[in-house]
Amino acid sequence: MNWSVYLSGEIHTNWREEIEAGAKALSLPISFAAPVTDHGTSDDCGVEILGAEADKFWHDHKGAQMNAIRTCTLIEAADIVVVRFGDKYRQWNAAFDAGYAAAMGKPIIVMHNEEHQHALKEVDAAALAVTKTPEQVVRILNYVIEGKLG
Repeated sequence: MNWSVYLSGEIHTNWREEIEAGAKALSLPISFAAPVTDHGTSDDCGVEILGAEADKFWHDHKGAQMNAIRTCTLIEAADIVVVRFGDKYRQWNAAFDAGYAAAMGKPIIVMHNEEHQHALKEVDAAALAVTKTPEQVVRILNYVIEGKLG
């Protein structure tokens, strides 16, 4: 079986690449998917394709709707959803993705530091695993897919 893993959340660090490299090193049969991680492209896709908006709300709305097509489709297709909450920004979109995945009955792995434990307690409660590092995520994927701890 080839597993599909959706990597949701913050876009300012290389955590996705670390997970992908760790899975590749273990030869895990995983296809990874993610949102568009170029901030400008993600923010401006709606007005770039559908036309400019004078009001920032509608500018953002168009982009959010286009991004939702990708996000919803990829979460629905995923076997596992990993949601990373970073330190620098509040990732409301990541919290939404976690809620959407939970509503779809998808297994969720959450990753964040201890400082966000209280703020993310409801998200953590919906997750099947709460981690702090990409290495822990890779170890979970190895265990779940291959049944191995090593």
